[in-house]
Amino acid sequence: MHAVPAIDEGLPDGELVRRVSARDHGAFRVLMKRHNQMLYRAARSILKNDAEAEDAVQEAYLQAYRAMGDFRGDAKLSTWLVRIVVNESITRLHKHTRRAEVIRLEGDNPQQDQHSSEDSMNQSLPEQPDRATLRAEMRKLLEARIDSLPEAFRSVFVLRAVEEMSVEETAAVLDLNEATVRTRFFRAKGLLRESLSRDIDLAHSDAFSFAGARCDRIVAAVMARLEAAEPA
Repeated sequence: MHAVPAIDEGLPDGELVRRVSARDHGAFRVLMKRHNQMLYRAARSILKNDAEAEDAVQEAYLQAYRAMGDFRGDAKLSTWLVRIVVNESITRLHKHTRRAEVIRLEGDNPQQDQHSSEDSMNQSLPEQPDRATLRAEMRKLLEARIDSLPEAFRSVFVLRAVEEMSVEETAAVLDLNEATVRTRFFRAKGLLRESLSRDIDLAHSDAFSFAGARCDRIVAAVMARLEAAEPA
């Protein structure tokens, strides 16, 4: 029995598509790892739920696998995949809420992947535990505020700001005109700044808080020293 050769993870998307069309599971595994984060972020921007977004991505990959032979090589694979997961996410949202705005996605325009910033982050020096904790808390706050954006703005913001898609690429994926993408992105950034500013203002009163156990500990220590210094 011959060993199955390892798939070169640096293969271009076009070659991966050709191999996946021939039902090469190894090539499909490489393809999924390459595009997982982009698809998850797109799904998460619509569904606002981690588990639902993961399910949508999985279903989108299955649909893509079955339709890989129909993929047109003149378009970017990432655009095609994002369009599939966006449609799947909207279908799920509509099924659960019966009030989602269905976004039609038609046409194939190129989309350029952006990996360099993430690669440079991965190559940075390890953070100290306290800084890592702070970054995690800030990330949670930012994600919560992005979730609170109106649905029409949220997907535009995630694709433009988080995935760094261009205006043209975002318009193609969401079937919007470019002026609408610019307007929604501008408005989303404004709403996000306002909500984060309110959070910071509320946090000012809690900065360097000295209540609770720390306050009690200082009081107890001072009283103990006073009592020890006073003559019996």
